[in-house]
Amino acid sequence: MNPTSRTLPKRSTKPYLLLTLTALSGEFPAGQADRLGSPTYFESVVKSLKKAGLLRTYYKNGHRGYRLTLKAKELLLADQPARFSFFLTGSSETNHPKSEVTRRLRLHRIAESIVTMIGADVAIFRDEKPHVFFPEGASAPQALDMPAPAFYTSREIKEVGTELAQIRGARAVGVLLTTDRIFLTYNTGGAAEMKWENKSEMRAKALMKTILCQHRLPSQYGPDAVQALLMGRDMEIVKQILMGQRTGNHNYFIFDGNYDHFYYIPNNHAGEIMLKLLCSEALSAELDGILRQNLMPRQAGGVIENDATDAQGDPVLFAYLLDLPRILRFDRALELQDRQGTVICFDFQAEVLRQFCCKNISFEVINLQKYERGILHQA
Repeated sequence: MNPTSRTLPKRSTKPYLLLTLTALSGEFPAGQADRLGSPTYFESVVKSLKKAGLLRTYYKNGHRGYRLTLKAKELLLADQPARFSFFLTGSSETNHPKSEVTRRLRLHRIAESIVTMIGADVAIFRDEKPHVFFPEGASAPQALDMPAPAFYTSREIKEVGTELAQIRGARAVGVLLTTDRIFLTYNTGGAAEMKWENKSEMRAKALMKTILCQHRLPSQYGPDAVQALLMGRDMEIVKQILMGQRTGNHNYFIFDGNYDHFYYIPNNHAGEIMLKLLCSEALSAELDGILRQNLMPRQAGGVIENDATDAQGDPVLFAYLLDLPRILRFDRALELQDRQGTVICFDFQAEVLRQFCCKNISFEVINLQKYERGILHQA
C-alpha cells in the first residue's frame, strides 16, 4: 500500500483534485472552489482538508485563497513526484507564494485558467503531456509532437531559460497547444481592463514562433499558428471590451492587428464547452456543417469576411467562438457598406453582441444546453 494513502485523499477524488490545483497554482482562489462541485460539498471538503493539516486559508487585502501546508507538499511529492516536483520544490512562486496582492491575483488567474482547461479535457499535468519547454541547449527529452491539447503555465514556459528574459512583463498566464494551433493565453479575472505591455506581448508571440514553429515542432505548426486566447469571469467582460470600441476607450492590443484572431471564453461551464470547440477542428467543423445546412456557400475573397451567405446573398458570420477582432471587422464592414448580415452565436452570448453590433445585423442563436446534450455528448 502506498504509505501516503492513509493521509492523502484518494487520487480520483475531488479533495485530491483541490490539493493538486493548489499545488499547480500556488494559491487557489476560494471563489473557484464551487466550480469543482456544489458550494455545500466543497465547504465540507475544505474543512476536512484543514482538519487533516493539508490545507490552510490565506486571507489578505480582501482576497481569500487556499495554500498547501508543508505536510501536504511532502505527501504530494512522495505520492507523485513526476507531477509535483516542478511546482513544490525550490524557491518557485508556486512553492513559496508571495503576499503582494498583484502576485496573488496572478496566481488566482492561473488557477482559474487551469480549472477551465480541465473542464475542456485539456492536459495540464506534467506527467501527462509532452515536455516541450525544456531548457535551451538541452536535447529534447522525447520525440516531440502534440497528439492532444495541452496547457503550459507561464512558469513552465520559463523553463526554456534566458530567452524568456526578453518577455519580462508579458501578461500571458500560459500557452495552450492544440494539434494545429498555439494560443498565448491571458486571463483578465473579473476586470475588463488589462495594462498590456505591447512590446512584451509581441516579443512573447515572436518567441513562441521561434521556439515552437521553427525549432521544436516545425512539422506541426506553421508560421501563422500563433493566436491568442483571452479568459475572463463572464460575458460582461466582452461587453466592456467591445463597447470600448464605441466609446473610444479602446483596448488597442486586442484590436490593433497584432493578432488576426483573439478569442474570448468565460471561466465557467459555458466557456469549457467553447474551449472544447476551439481545441477540436473536428468538433467545430461538425457544428459549422450543421449551421450551413440551410445556408449558401461562403463568398471567398469578398470585402466582408463570412462563413456562409443567406438566401439573399448577405454574409453570415459564425461567431460562437467569440473571435473578437473578427466580430468587430464584420460589424464595421456591414455598417460602412450599409449591408445586412447575420451573426450566429450561442444563446448566452447573444445579448452582449446585440448591444454592441450595428442595426444591420440580425441574430440566430444556438441553444447551448441542446448542443451539449446532443452533438457534444455523442462526440
